[in-house]
Amino acid sequence: MAVASITVSETPLVLYTLRRADDALILGHRLSEWCGHAPILEEDMALANMALDLLGQARELYSYAAEVEGKGNDEDKLAYLRDVRQYRNLLLLEQPNGDFARTMVRQLFYSAFADLYWRAMMKSSDATLAAIAAKSEKESDYHLRHSSEWIVRLGDGTEESHARAQTAVDDLWAFTGEMFEVDAGERALFNAGIAVDPAGLRSQWLDTVSGVVGEATLVLPSNDWMQQGGRDGRHSEHLGHLLSELQSMQRTFPGVAW
Repeated sequence: MAVASITVSETPLVLYTLRRADDALILGHRLSEWCGHAPILEEDMALANMALDLLGQARELYSYAAEVEGKGNDEDKLAYLRDVRQYRNLLLLEQPNGDFARTMVRQLFYSAFADLYWRAMMKSSDATLAAIAAKSEKESDYHLRHSSEWIVRLGDGTEESHARAQTAVDDLWAFTGEMFEVDAGERALFNAGIAVDPAGLRSQWLDTVSGVVGEATLVLPSNDWMQQGGRDGRHSEHLGHLLSELQSMQRTFPGVAW
């Protein structure tokens, strides 16, 4: 019999940690979907390794969220036994892979933010989050360099690769604003020195993304309307399909051990 969803006591610190864990898990799962399907063998390995980096981040963050909550949950329960509305990941990260250009544009937009975010979080007054940040920043730095190089190749490549990259930029741009949103709970964590205000990273993020996009002979959209809802548990239809695959084993055979 399938197992029911768990409940989580979402204090500000638990929720803050879960949001970052969900980001890593969902993007890691999306990248894992390329395994065996990437355009070249080297890239197949690179994407799989990036997915493993993100999975490692998710595990550490879920474990810490479970410790802070203190209600008997663990990393597996938080990853596999929550309902879709309990996930708080960015909408950008649950979007389907599409073609290779779309995957790389999504990665560029997120990695340019994550690299700045984790670097800032290394100064957190929360020792555990600071330690996770120190490890994660090294990984996000590589993810940013890797996706940046591909965007330049695609944008400044053939007519078709340029068109596909530009289409991806145009389609995914509206999901980037959510990275810089905050709520009252997060503001309290900023004041306590635990969290960083993502709004303060926006100008640096835009400089990085604009530089890469410009070098790739692509153009950022001028539209400033942004999608939102992921941080509050309001998702696109894509997340439900993703979770049905991600959670199928644990839901069907709860507590299974290899």
